Amino acid sequence: MPIPAEIRGQRYISLATFRKTGVPVYTPVWFAEENDKLYIMTSAKLGKTKRIRNNPHVKIAPCTIRGKITGPGFPATARILPPDDGRRVRRAINAKYFLARVPFLFPNTDTYVEISVASS
Repeated sequence: MPIPAEIRGQRYISLATFRKTGVPVYTPVWFAEENDKLYIMTSAKLGKTKRIRNNPHVKIAPCTIRGKITGPGFPATARILPPDDGRRVRRAINAKYFLARVPFLFPNTDTYVEISVASS
C-alpha cells in the first residue's frame, strides 16, 4: 500500500510498538521514504527493537519532535532489515536529516527497520 498523504513528507512519525501485554509504546522517530516503504534507524539494544522482534504489528502517525500526534494513525508492519541494507537506509535518512550525518550523535545505530503500511 502506498504511504498515506498524511505521513508523506512529514519530519517525524510516532511509531507505536506493542508490549507483550498489548500496551502500545509511542516513540517519535526520524524516517526516510523509499518505494512506498518507510525506514528508520535505531539500536538493537532499545526497547522498540525488542518489541518489533516480538510483534511486527505497529502503528504510525504524524507527530511533532516531542511525540505529540498531529494526524490519523495507520496500522503497519515492521521488519528488521539484514545488515546489508543498512548503508542504503542510512544514506536515505542522511539525505533528509542533516543531524543524522553527525556520527557521534548516533554511535549505537546498528539496526534498520522497514515499515510497510497495512491495507485498510
